[in-house]
Amino acid sequence: MSETKIQELTLEEVMGDRFGRYSKSIIQERALPDIRDGLKPVQRRILFAMNKDGNTFDKGFRKSAKSVGNVMGNFHPHGDSSIYEALVRMSQDWKLRAPLIEMHGNNGSMDGDPPAAMRYTEARLSEISGLMLQDIDKNTVEMVLNFDDTENEPTVLPAKIPNLLVNGATGISAGYATDIPPHNLSEVIDGLIYLLDHPDATLAELMEFIPAPDFPTGGIIQGIDGVKKAYETGRGRMIVRSKTNIIELKGGKSQINVTEIPYEVNKAQLVKRIDEMRIMKKIEGIAEVRDESDRNGLSIAVELKREANAQGILNYLFKNSDLQINYNFNMVAIDNKRPVQVGLKRFLTAYLDFQTEIITKRTQFDLNKAQERLPIVAGLIKALSILDQVIASIRSSQNRKDAKQNLITEFDFSDKQAEAIVTLQLYRLTNTDVTELESEQAALEKSISGFKAILGSKTKLAGVIKKELTQVKKKFGNARKTAVQAQVEELKIDTKVLVPDEDVIVLVSHDGYIKRSSIRSYNASGSDDNGLKEDDYPILLTKASTLSHLFLFTNKGHLIYRPVHELTDDRWKDTGEHISQSIGLDNDEQIIKALTFDSLKEAGNFLVATDDGYIKQTAFKDYLPGRTYKKHPSIYIKLKTAQSRVVNVIYVAPASLGTVLLMSVNGLALRFDLAEVPVNGARTAGVKSMGLRDGDQVVNVALVQEKDNVAIVTSRGAFKEIKVAEIPTTSRARKGVLILRELKVNPHRVADFINYPNDFAGAFEIITDRPITQEVLAMDHPLGSRYSNGSFVLDVDSQGTPVTLRAKSIELVV
Repeated sequence: MSETKIQELTLEEVMGDRFGRYSKSIIQERALPDIRDGLKPVQRRILFAMNKDGNTFDKGFRKSAKSVGNVMGNFHPHGDSSIYEALVRMSQDWKLRAPLIEMHGNNGSMDGDPPAAMRYTEARLSEISGLMLQDIDKNTVEMVLNFDDTENEPTVLPAKIPNLLVNGATGISAGYATDIPPHNLSEVIDGLIYLLDHPDATLAELMEFIPAPDFPTGGIIQGIDGVKKAYETGRGRMIVRSKTNIIELKGGKSQINVTEIPYEVNKAQLVKRIDEMRIMKKIEGIAEVRDESDRNGLSIAVELKREANAQGILNYLFKNSDLQINYNFNMVAIDNKRPVQVGLKRFLTAYLDFQTEIITKRTQFDLNKAQERLPIVAGLIKALSILDQVIASIRSSQNRKDAKQNLITEFDFSDKQAEAIVTLQLYRLTNTDVTELESEQAALEKSISGFKAILGSKTKLAGVIKKELTQVKKKFGNARKTAVQAQVEELKIDTKVLVPDEDVIVLVSHDGYIKRSSIRSYNASGSDDNGLKEDDYPILLTKASTLSHLFLFTNKGHLIYRPVHELTDDRWKDTGEHISQSIGLDNDEQIIKALTFDSLKEAGNFLVATDDGYIKQTAFKDYLPGRTYKKHPSIYIKLKTAQSRVVNVIYVAPASLGTVLLMSVNGLALRFDLAEVPVNGARTAGVKSMGLRDGDQVVNVALVQEKDNVAIVTSRGAFKEIKVAEIPTTSRARKGVLILRELKVNPHRVADFINYPNDFAGAFEIITDRPITQEVLAMDHPLGSRYSNGSFVLDVDSQGTPVTLRAKSIELVV
């Protein structure tokens, strides 16, 4: 049994060694690009494998899954998803300035949509990526064995285009990250040619040709000083701003059009963020945000309200959304197998050095090939000149080997010449072939002379680089997409376009006074000192955000909308603003219900009932405010006659349970399922709620639960409480059942009613037409029967006729 060797190592040594190896691996072989070809290993392997497989731009598309499987099986033993993601990114023209892959099918979008699965898409190398692989078969780059030693793969591609600067790179590894922006191909080539002619060129001189990055998504770069610092040190910051313009619309409105956005900004998220600002009222003046992008290009429309401060809103959006971003350079690449942060000149120098090496190796390869071919051509020419003797010699030979040896011995051919002669096909033994061979011989001699000249002169080699770069620029160069502005514009934001998010107290009174007050003012004065007249009282008193929304419903079917931040900001002791100061209402028109909502995206419905026996539900979204909400109310129900009035509006949250309860003046009550009330549009009258007799009217409507109780006040000042269960659930549009005992003389009539939980122990308020408020404790009145008229709780002659019954509001504690 062999002796086991056990090493005693500290944890620090083990962890340091293992993590060091791991770090080296992901830095060199995963996350960072090579300074020479600008590719990460997975990208290089994809391009090499597709090229080797003949999946090039001049042939048909092939399934992406085939390419991914080929790469994974032969060169990159990692997950197929990471390979496919890399392949897809190289095809996205909003990510790369010069895409290296062409793809058929869904390859994602600027909205962050994922690409289709690789089994659906098809891909091939783009034409420009052919330049990345050109001359790879001429021993120009080092080839190494793959992971299982069955194939050879390149350590770098020949890269006849300066890919690292043109397409940029992003990556995160251990201790290093890189963020290299894309550049314009024509500008980079101009800079390379200048540097080739002027090796001592300064950064300022190079920036005459390469002023700044050039993003595929366009936009505007601001801050040339940050760019210069980045080009000098490898680190720097610049502002990238969307390309926008403000156009005037009809009716005094304007619109911000966005046609280009910053690099790598998610368009859908950008539109959503701006729309959220509008909905949440973080900025005033935006009416609508639309993504109008189509096959003609990107387009985002931000429609503004009338007389909105367009420039102020645009400045706010620049500052608070991704319409403008800070782009941070962090130009790190693998240079001589080490991660190095390098500036512009080092990038260009490294690329030129690499191309010098590539062209030297290629020229040497071509020279060797030509030098090998030249004596063979000379031998063939000689053989054709003595063709009959050569044929006779071959025919007299015993076999191929003997024929070769006879040619060498008899005619002084070399071994390679003799091999070429014996393998010559008969059809080539014509007079014309001599001419072709002589032309080939002259061409080879000329090529050999040219190759030797290039290898023997740095000037001529530089000339080859310059010529090839110029050809690339001529074929693939295009105009700059991103504009450059030297200075960063200071953003001045008008405070009028901003709405601070803060809690306030909102009050709406019976007589139509509306205000919002700070919590501080409310606490300092007390809830009773609300500034209202003696005969007025609140119908809404609540704490709300300035970003909340107030809905006011009148008894004539009008809906008034107000964002809370637009309400008059008064001290709690002040009366507030009357609704008639901004919106004209009829003299006999009253606000019957006021509700606040946190957003305009509620999913519930409104239940609306009228005194002439109609009822309907309408979706919240149908009551969203229009553009003229400040001056004109909207219609939330179409009343049947000029005398018809709405008795109540109830907001019904999604999935709410309960039954609808209606009572008429003559003491009839009807209960039916909420589902019997259809959901209709805003400008509809609804359906029959209750079968009313002549002269009878609906008093109120409530959404009740089976275990609830109902409190009723009559026109004679009587009060009674009964169980909801006493009123049977039937169907809509029926007459209902009596809930008062009919008297022949001076009968009781229902003034109002309210439902409440059976464990309610608070108080009710009866408000008369004087108005005088009478308080009634729930516990003081036991539950009665349907046929009783209750007990008197107020004197009609001295206090007035009851008109409203409500639960006494609990004082706000804020």
